[in-house]
Amino acid sequence: MASVTGTAPAATAYLIDASMYVFRAWHSMPDTFFDVDGQPVNAVHGFAHFLLDFVERTHATHVVAAFDIALTSSFRNAIYPAYKANRDPAPPQLKRQFQYCRDLAAAFGFTVLADATYEADDLIGSVLAATRRHGLHTVIVSADKDFGQLLDADTEQWDYARGQRWNAAGVPARLGVQARQVVDFLALMGDAIDNIPGVPGIGAKSAAALLAHFGDLDTLLARIDEVPFLRVRGAKSLAEKLRAHADMARLSQRLARIARDAPIPATPAGLVRHSADAGVLDALCARLRIAPFTRARAHQLLQAEP
Repeated sequence: MASVTGTAPAATAYLIDASMYVFRAWHSMPDTFFDVDGQPVNAVHGFAHFLLDFVERTHATHVVAAFDIALTSSFRNAIYPAYKANRDPAPPQLKRQFQYCRDLAAAFGFTVLADATYEADDLIGSVLAATRRHGLHTVIVSADKDFGQLLDADTEQWDYARGQRWNAAGVPARLGVQARQVVDFLALMGDAIDNIPGVPGIGAKSAAALLAHFGDLDTLLARIDEVPFLRVRGAKSLAEKLRAHADMARLSQRLARIARDAPIPATPAGLVRHSADAGVLDALCARLRIAPFTRARAHQLLQAEP
């Protein structure tokens, strides 16, 4: 995998789960915003306000905005065709706005990542794996629980909308398991949002109890015969479920694990936020019919950054 080298240890890299904030804007902004062609751009306007607020609050020098474009073409679909099959595709009026949002993030000087095989989680995980080798402090900007598996003492997650930040030490209070157990936790209980099957009949409490005793999924499956003797409610039936669905648990583990080998920038310059191009930004704002006040705020803020 390409590596990121030569970055000062004191720097902080912000890895934004951008699609999440596009969807938030889509649901929160009124459908009264249109581009010069009369097409709806409410999500873009909301996303623009998020970007401006983010830059103003963080003054970030290293930023990645990772977008999902692999809803049905992810490598996980090859492993399990039903992966995310329960999700409806984005409506056309939103799908068109995603390209605008990628263009806007790039105009703000962010590194924009999107891949037809790897999801935004994988792109973030791969950048994190590289930055971690070179001492960067990293903040994942997302509310997605799946990112718990990536956290450690030097990697935080930031639920931007709620203003909450935590590292690996904060995962047990949120999920009931250690950060290193999040993948196996999802493998056992499944994830309805992503259509990861898990083990039928095992929920969050049972999964957490099993992992508290055995530590990880591989050890649990190797020692299933011990499960009926645990002081866990329904221990005997849990053992039966695990025996019947061990292969499904292993498959779910593969689906839940965030990849670390996605294509990422090969040099430190690929993560550094570059100066905004005033001409590109102006043209984009004009096309999106962004209000003069917001446009002036963007120019004022971005001219002084990074």
